[in-house]
Amino acid sequence: MSKPAELRDQTDEQLELLLKETQQNLFRLRLQSETERLEAPSEIIKARREVARIKTILRLREIDREKKATPVAPTATAAR
Repeated sequence: MSKPAELRDQTDEQLELLLKETQQNLFRLRLQSETERLEAPSEIIKARREVARIKTILRLREIDREKKATPVAPTATAAR
């Protein structure tokens, strides 16, 4: 499991690859859980959190790119 700071240092391509690998690992863990061969049930929780961390970082980067691409128009304030 990676720390959030380590994930933020990676490129989008690296994060996408890590996300795919983590999701495949999560699938295998769930399969082991159903066949009662899973040794550490906490691994499923850790994998789910890792997926969430990666998706969050990717989404934050996407939002940041959108903000930079579209300039914010000043809003008109009503004079009273």
